[in-house]
Amino acid sequence: MLRDGHIHTPYCPHGSNDSLKQYIERAIELGFSELTFTEHAPLPENFIDPAPARDSSMQKADLEQYIQEVEKVKKQYASSLTINTGLEVDFIAGFEKETTEFLNEYGSFLDDTILSVHFLPVKGQFVCIDFSEEEFGRIIKEAGSIEFVYKLYYDTVLQSIEADLGPFKPSRIGHITLVRKFQHMFPCTEPFEEHIDRMLRAVKQAGYSLDYNGAGFVKPLCRETYPPARIAHAAHSLGIPLVYGSDAHASAGIGQGLDQIDRNLIERSV
Repeated sequence: MLRDGHIHTPYCPHGSNDSLKQYIERAIELGFSELTFTEHAPLPENFIDPAPARDSSMQKADLEQYIQEVEKVKKQYASSLTINTGLEVDFIAGFEKETTEFLNEYGSFLDDTILSVHFLPVKGQFVCIDFSEEEFGRIIKEAGSIEFVYKLYYDTVLQSIEADLGPFKPSRIGHITLVRKFQHMFPCTEPFEEHIDRMLRAVKQAGYSLDYNGAGFVKPLCRETYPPARIAHAAHSLGIPLVYGSDAHASAGIGQGLDQIDRNLIERSV
């Protein structure tokens, strides 16, 4: 029984206008029995979106409508598959209080959530690491080296795992190797094995799961899942649950990267 735990919606400014029903119908067609809509949660009000297009998240004004719409299709398709109401919440260093307050306000309305890192503080200013290869190149130049960017990303993911964000903190950590999205244009020779091992052991200790994300494989400058197979196997060997996520931003993206996923590792729908 297949589960897709990471799906976006028309509420995403950098996604498509495909309806929730289009995502659901595609999931049914591919044989999924469970899915979670995980739209990018609104960013803290006092945080300025560093993505050049300022399009990283849904608007706070749309949040209640989003929840209501997912709840509606959840009931409409109850006989066909399980649908979860969720969000992909950003961990932003220094904004833990605001994130906790947001989760305390809306957490009880959610079935499933992901905690992800997209933003890093580089020389006093936040940057968005996955916006484009051009922007990533600029970030490397600003930071001084690609090794600095990778280390900062992994350190921030570890910080997100260990952070106290209250009782509604997401228990699944998103795409832990997202920093490798442009690796074929900007290769990094340092494997950061100790950093990855610390992240995995922190996930295990916290009792969390990992987003086993297929989107990286279809990115032409990445061509591997987040995390890649060797890290996924290391996580599995520690007993960490892995939840497949397409990270689809259009209905056609449902199931992307699934052929690269070791299905023996992933959590199945119950």
